[in-house]
Amino acid sequence: MHNSTRWHVCEDAAAVATEAARRILAAAETAIAARGVFRIVLAGGRTPLRTYRLLSRATADWTSWYLYFSDERCLPPDHDGRNSRATALAWLDRVPIPAPNIHPIPAELGAEAAAAAYRHPVSAALPFDLVTLGMGEDGHTASLFPGQVHPVAELTHPIHGAPKPPPDRVSLSARALSDACAIMILATGAEKKGPLAAWRAGEPLPVAGIGGTGGVDVLIDRDANGALIPYRL
Repeated sequence: MHNSTRWHVCEDAAAVATEAARRILAAAETAIAARGVFRIVLAGGRTPLRTYRLLSRATADWTSWYLYFSDERCLPPDHDGRNSRATALAWLDRVPIPAPNIHPIPAELGAEAAAAAYRHPVSAALPFDLVTLGMGEDGHTASLFPGQVHPVAELTHPIHGAPKPPPDRVSLSARALSDACAIMILATGAEKKGPLAAWRAGEPLPVAGIGGTGGVDVLIDRDANGALIPYRL
């Protein structure tokens, strides 16, 4: 666990989503004011969708946003299991972000080809302004799973044998995910208590391997927290 990991306990999953949306919009304003663009990596999975729905109703300088994905499943582009499709339905199809600003992972090409194709867009975007991530019940983040070993110098990894379907995926590497001005990790629900406790105890979970110069902010709800951290609004 990085020493600069900051833990924020919210009342419930809705409060986590509200705080996450607030932080994303604030980071966008800061980045656009400083550099004219906002480069964000989007978390996949179920947890962030509530945040994305809030963002779909927000007002922002959407034409200055550039979006990348932390990982993707090797499925057809219109498959309901694709992170890019779920994010589009919840948020991106509802705001005027120019299509060229959205960089989905072409995972339909297969893990190796898609990972190779995504390395250039990632390299060109570094450092990201904000990386958002979730955490699985086994402590995985993006599609970086416990027990898997990847070349540390890579920016993207082809993933095979993922312990949850589909087995073939593409993931940004720990190196790429850590090359960011800010990193925010969301975890909600009682099933996250175990991995959060293991993370705080120093176990080498994939999620614990993400950390940038600006530190990591972890937003959790009371169900995920249990008795780990004294609760504060």
